[in-house]
Amino acid sequence: MRHSAGELLSNYKLGVDSVHIAAIASHSALDVFDGAKDEEFRTIAVCQRGRETAYLRFRRVVDIPLILDKYADVAREDVVSKLRSLSTVFVPNRSFSVYVGYDTIEGQFPVPIFGNRYLLRYEERVGDKTYYKILDRAGIRRPRTYSSPDDIDRPVMVKMPHARKRVERGFFVAVDREDFWRKFRKLVNDGVVSEGDLGKASIEELVVGAHFNVNYFRSVARDEVEILSIDRRIQTNLDGLLRLTADVQLEIRDYFDVEMIEIGHEPATIRESELNRLFEVGDRFVRAAEEVEPPGVIGPFTLQLMVTSDLDIVVFDVALRIGGGTNIYMGIGSQYSKLYFGKPISMGKRVAMEIRECLEGDCLEKLVT
Repeated sequence: MRHSAGELLSNYKLGVDSVHIAAIASHSALDVFDGAKDEEFRTIAVCQRGRETAYLRFRRVVDIPLILDKYADVAREDVVSKLRSLSTVFVPNRSFSVYVGYDTIEGQFPVPIFGNRYLLRYEERVGDKTYYKILDRAGIRRPRTYSSPDDIDRPVMVKMPHARKRVERGFFVAVDREDFWRKFRKLVNDGVVSEGDLGKASIEELVVGAHFNVNYFRSVARDEVEILSIDRRIQTNLDGLLRLTADVQLEIRDYFDVEMIEIGHEPATIRESELNRLFEVGDRFVRAAEEVEPPGVIGPFTLQLMVTSDLDIVVFDVALRIGGGTNIYMGIGSQYSKLYFGKPISMGKRVAMEIRECLEGDCLEKLVT
């Protein structure tokens, strides 16, 4: 059931001293909480029992640690009632989508969400609602996709669910059709991917280039699309294998399956002449998202992209909420944000600034769904 923003905000006390900012206590939550405290909001960390230690230790940025048996319990009627009694605005992250689930978020969670809750589902690569649809509508280049392994005619990147770590993806590179089946069967035997998940696989043309996560912010209050920061991923066990010399990599290649699981991020900048094109890509993405799933993008989104040797921009992944790499700028602020505000700010602070600005400017209904 879809609720209007007005219905979701009914009976709320709308002021900085009464609104609480909440998030699932995982992923990029500390950035959200730190930024919220900078803007004088109170915070709620929705923790899963056994995974709450960091949010209890970093007590300055967490006012209310709400410890549940599992993250999905956030949608329980009594928990929703508590969140609403605290005039809560919920900031979504990837853990929210994975552990609570799109159906529940869209139809069984009557708490105002900062951003467009109906866009979260478009982070997927299979089904009717995918980020491919938005990129294609925007005319933004993305890797070519293959509907069947038997159609592979060039090197590909294969993305499918991890067999054991269900919140992660199992990635592997295949140089051709035969290589795909050889590696797929090995990974199935090693328990990295499941044969039953083959139908969920996304097979994409392998694009080689420099990779960047460009963290944008679509501001409703200021009616503009900002580039706030850029980062790059650190992946295990890929990062460890790449630190070895080539001869050692060849010697051990049959003993280790390469797993590209994100474990951290590092700051990055991009050649200044590319910024014009990044703004163009961001603007086109925002316009397309509004056409595909109104009201479109609100607040943070990330385009993960490659810049090829011809300086072409190829977007290979999309986050339609706060990205996982924003924590690298937590507490110190990001490089490009200073160009807007005269001081570096983090994405978490930018979110809180937008909520504050709309509380004071009476536009909060345009920020939440």
